[in-house]
Amino acid sequence: MWQDEFGQDGKPDSAGWSYEYGFKRNQELQWYQPENATVRDGVLVIEGKRERVKNEFYDPSSEDWRKNTPYGEYTSASINTNGKKAFQYGIIEVRARIDTAMGLWPAIWTLGVERPWPANGETDIMEYYRVQGQPTILANAAWAHENKRAAWDERKIDFAHFLRKDPDWPGKFHVWKMDWTQESIRLYLDDELLNEVDLNQTLNPDGFNPFHQPHYILLNLAIGSNGGDPAATDFPRKYEVDYVRVYQRE
Repeated sequence: MWQDEFGQDGKPDSAGWSYEYGFKRNQELQWYQPENATVRDGVLVIEGKRERVKNEFYDPSSEDWRKNTPYGEYTSASINTNGKKAFQYGIIEVRARIDTAMGLWPAIWTLGVERPWPANGETDIMEYYRVQGQPTILANAAWAHENKRAAWDERKIDFAHFLRKDPDWPGKFHVWKMDWTQESIRLYLDDELLNEVDLNQTLNPDGFNPFHQPHYILLNLAIGSNGGDPAATDFPRKYEVDYVRVYQRE
């Protein structure tokens, strides 16, 4: 249906990808900027750097951390297909090599095109971060809930599970897959089923099902927050994506 093999050196193809800019979520430490996403040698490289940047939206009187933080001490990139490529059902497949260093939070995820979060629906095809201090691979879905910030169908797998299968796991590329039908979302890592989400259960309080609408794709490398403290980690760090492919049945 659509693919990006990242075959052309330079910037990600603007026909498919846009950038996030500045501070965004979860009180993460990185300042997102386009400069940290480049395509070289057939791979999208999202680079995390330790460098000070001035917050151009700085407002000391604001109560929003995204505005009252004067500087970012780290930079990274977050790209997405919002407004350019959106998909409903089928298979999304991403081959990537993630950096598992302390402080890093790489992700492959989707968001629905209609409604604000979490009522638009979120699918985490891949997240890697620390859960109670332990490195963890996550495969999740979120939607709106009446009494709390979001309802989650979460699966957290201790990273040691993958290291036992292959001690060289962090140095290799792996394939993450979202198999999405009207009834379910199945999330795989190297053909191992990590989570199956029953879409009969993912209704917002108003009855809207956010997984029965088109979603767009996001690729990002966050720093800090759930990723842990990056202070002792050497930078720069790299999150590499070999391809993004979307399949749909005729």
